[in-house]
Amino acid sequence: MAEKQKYKAMYKYELADAAGVSIKTFHEWIRNDVADLKKYGYTISDKLLSPGAVKFLCEKYCIVLE
Repeated sequence: MAEKQKYKAMYKYELADAAGVSIKTFHEWIRNDVADLKKYGYTISDKLLSPGAVKFLCEKYCIVLE
């Protein structure tokens, strides 16, 4: 049985690095997800993403965290 992934708060640049994309590309991705990310308290000026926002983005963009 696979271990359940635990998500923690991460900076945008950290998640972009984990996804293997530039921060510019990452910003383009999340620009399309602002409405969904607001559910997790996200605002465009945030540099730090909440654990809920990290989980949402990892699941949507198939980002695997180590």
